[in-house]
Amino acid sequence: MMLGEIAPGGVGSGLYGMPIMAVVAVFIAGLMVGRTPEYLGKRIGTSEIKLAALYILVAPALVLVFTAVAMALPTPANSMTNSGAHGFSEILYAYTSASNNNGSAFAGLNADTRWFDTTLGIAMLLGRFLPMLFVLALAGSLARQTPVPVTAGTLRTEKPLFTGLLVGAILIITGLTYFPALALGPLAEGLA
Repeated sequence: MMLGEIAPGGVGSGLYGMPIMAVVAVFIAGLMVGRTPEYLGKRIGTSEIKLAALYILVAPALVLVFTAVAMALPTPANSMTNSGAHGFSEILYAYTSASNNNGSAFAGLNADTRWFDTTLGIAMLLGRFLPMLFVLALAGSLARQTPVPVTAGTLRTEKPLFTGLLVGAILIITGLTYFPALALGPLAEGLA
């Protein structure tokens, strides 16, 4: 669920999450070979990559900030029936689910409190609509550009190399974003 709605077919935002990741993968490939990145005949510049980065950062920021605040405050932390790593996992899962998916929670978390009702609702609202705004802004930015011709330096996006680069970019971005939180919760619980 921490991968977000990246895969096509994801509820609500799966279809527009994939082009964002494709833009990021093309940008990374352009940096690696030293050429201006192009995607679908459009140049990927600083404004496009900033919009893609904002899209990518919305869900992790919501999940990690709300989880940190809920763990730091005494009232939300008292809603956990389990302490330690499992309790942290319960809160982390609740905000991950609200920001990326349907808003479910572990059975051990009493999410029916004013704090969780409010913050999970805010996370769900922002997690749905902010990415949409960034995708629409990116689409507008790309639509304003005139197409550039395909050259020898253009990365072919229909080849297996691009598929591998795309999957690698998705896994690395998500891994670097969430691994510290996962190490404190589910991984620590599994090792205990």
